[in-house]
Amino acid sequence: MKLLIKAPAKINLSLDVLYKRPDGYHEVEMVMTTIDLADRVELSLLNEDLIKIYSHNRFVPDDQRNLAYQAAFLLKERFDVKQGVAIAIEKTIPVAAGLAGGSSDAAATLRGLNKLWGLGLSLDELADLGSEIGSDVSFCVYGGTALATGRGEVIHELPAPPTCWVVLAKPFIGVSTAEVYRQLQLGKVKHPHTKKMIEAIKENDFSKVCQNVGNVLEDVTLKLHPEVALIKDQMKRFGADAVLMSGSGPTVFSLVEHDSRMHRVYNGLRGFCDQVFAVRMLGERHINE
Repeated sequence: MKLLIKAPAKINLSLDVLYKRPDGYHEVEMVMTTIDLADRVELSLLNEDLIKIYSHNRFVPDDQRNLAYQAAFLLKERFDVKQGVAIAIEKTIPVAAGLAGGSSDAAATLRGLNKLWGLGLSLDELADLGSEIGSDVSFCVYGGTALATGRGEVIHELPAPPTCWVVLAKPFIGVSTAEVYRQLQLGKVKHPHTKKMIEAIKENDFSKVCQNVGNVLEDVTLKLHPEVALIKDQMKRFGADAVLMSGSGPTVFSLVEHDSRMHRVYNGLRGFCDQVFAVRMLGERHINE
């Protein structure tokens, strides 16, 4: 048996860090939504009791470091599954980009193997398991739009945001999330208005969404990587309605309401940056089949 699952990327419309917790993690408030930029994860059952990872992307590990591998291993161990699986990952989401590509692959693996192995778990149960793999995996199990709190694993569902274009650009650099958090000085940052962003989404008010985008990690990454600031400036210059870095970066995205301006922003960035995408927000949650 084979199963093909889409694993969509996420963007942070708002990302706030409140304090460092006793367990070493940071307490966060993040408003996230999925976008129509997705990896494809193909799961094939094996007779032998093995987990195999296949990918043509040289930056995707094919061993225990891969989050999809960890997802399959967790299900096998927890539910004493003796059947193996081959996981083929076709990457479209840039790697190490602040778009939760690896987490989404893991979430797709959890959802797919739940079906293939007949485990009968709910999305809530899969999200709890996902929190053991990584902070973004729980959100990616559900998809859609949500406020994520705790270290990112406590998910509060929100309605879909106003429809618009999302133009993304990733420079050819990697960003260390750990280093960004290390350099974050919470006493000196300007915190985004999470409640106002949630209100804007609930009111389906595109202008208000644009006014309240914010990412407390952005200033740290901009200082470490000036090319990220250049992309932000380009997007603004070409007329984006709102511009923000996603996660710890380095991907920058713009929200654009009208088709003509989307083309202007997209074409303006293509000569400036390696990886540029123009996609729609998805906004709706996954269905547990």
